[in-house]
Amino acid sequence: MSQPKVFITRRLPTQLEQLQEIASIEVWTERQPPPYEILLEKIQSIDGLLCLLTDRIDRQLLEAATSLKVISQMAVGYDNIDIPAATSQQIPVGHTPGVLTDATADFAWALLMAAARRVVEADRFTRAGEWRTWEPDLLLGPNITGATLGIVGFGRIGQAVARRAKGFEMRILYTSRHRCEPELEQSLAVEFVAFDRLLCESDFVTIHTPLSEDTYHLFSDREFEQMKPSSILINTSRGAVVDPDGLYQALSTGQIAGAALDVTEPEPIPMDSSLLTLDNVIIAPHLGSASRQTREKMANMAIENLMAGLRGDRLPYCVNPEVY
Repeated sequence: MSQPKVFITRRLPTQLEQLQEIASIEVWTERQPPPYEILLEKIQSIDGLLCLLTDRIDRQLLEAATSLKVISQMAVGYDNIDIPAATSQQIPVGHTPGVLTDATADFAWALLMAAARRVVEADRFTRAGEWRTWEPDLLLGPNITGATLGIVGFGRIGQAVARRAKGFEMRILYTSRHRCEPELEQSLAVEFVAFDRLLCESDFVTIHTPLSEDTYHLFSDREFEQMKPSSILINTSRGAVVDPDGLYQALSTGQIAGAALDVTEPEPIPMDSSLLTLDNVIIAPHLGSASRQTREKMANMAIENLMAGLRGDRLPYCVNPEVY
């Protein structure tokens, strides 16, 4: 009996020996994701797909999959996959929740502190040979300790960010679809407020909400107008939660002081994007989960989902359990 076929859309930071014992594997080794046409060709003859957020898995692709038993995504999010279409085809979809919470919260703080203390600007300044003496007014930024932090989206990552903020003696506001239990609010020293109030009162606003119809361009002209001129925006969630044109307008006119982005719309950011002309924005290439340990755990969870699906077992981390 021939082994099931698996297509993996990028090289993974882990070993594949266990998977190779039960499946025939093809790995896309290019740095750029496989073109849609390649995915469409591969999907017609494979039993398992291990994919990333950068891969568009839509209804057309899924309807072409005649033998596909499982989709396993190496990410916690899955807005690139048409879940209703997969469910209608009885294809379970796996993801990797929970494991990247601390790494992403750490990186949100790295971006917050780098933007506040203008670390990237300072590095450029030094490398350009501009550092000639100590200057009292050079590259000044706001205090972090004692400032007000607004957290938009208060799931695992938002809560982890709040735990770190306590060490800076910050006033912490949060808004979310669902309010937390009073015991959790008390332990984290956070206050639940309306979205508009959070925008008006926060010195730093950090986004940790999933992308949905409700959160698409959640931050645009109206929201930036409500924020303090001294405020800084941090986004480690999804790029499309922030309107890039509105953000450029807010940053270039001084409506807000700065931004630090780990995600953009689109990804990767086009090299002719107006945001790249600004000094008061930091843009990272989607590194929120990019610690060695976290990425290895994510890859192993994705392989675990994939192997379960190939065996016909229930996926341990399933997005659409209704297929069962």
